[in-house]
Amino acid sequence: MRHVVAYLLAAMGTGQPNAASIKAILGSVGVEADEKQLTVLLDKLSGKNLAQLIQDGSALISSMPACGGGGGAAAPAAGTAAAPAAEEKKEEKKEEPEEESDDDMGFGLFD
Repeated sequence: MRHVVAYLLAAMGTGQPNAASIKAILGSVGVEADEKQLTVLLDKLSGKNLAQLIQDGSALISSMPACGGGGGAAAPAAGTAAAPAAEEKKEEKKEEPEEESDDDMGFGLFD
């Protein structure tokens, strides 16, 4: 992914990304370019219109569901199993003595 980003940055700067410009961009942030990945990227994108690739990719991404597409568990029907479960919870809940909690392990927010 870093090679693709460097390719896009080089395209914004010079318009003609090449291995040297991509290596320079990656090197400026302390990342060494992988020759094999760089060669594959340059081969795949050579002669292609970046604006068209981005447009096509955006169309593909927009067709994907945002949250995995799956639904959660179905909610129970109103008035069936919800009422007995609520009664059980009331019975199970016992009042506990209030003690000072040390959840912050001795570190306060403003200490």
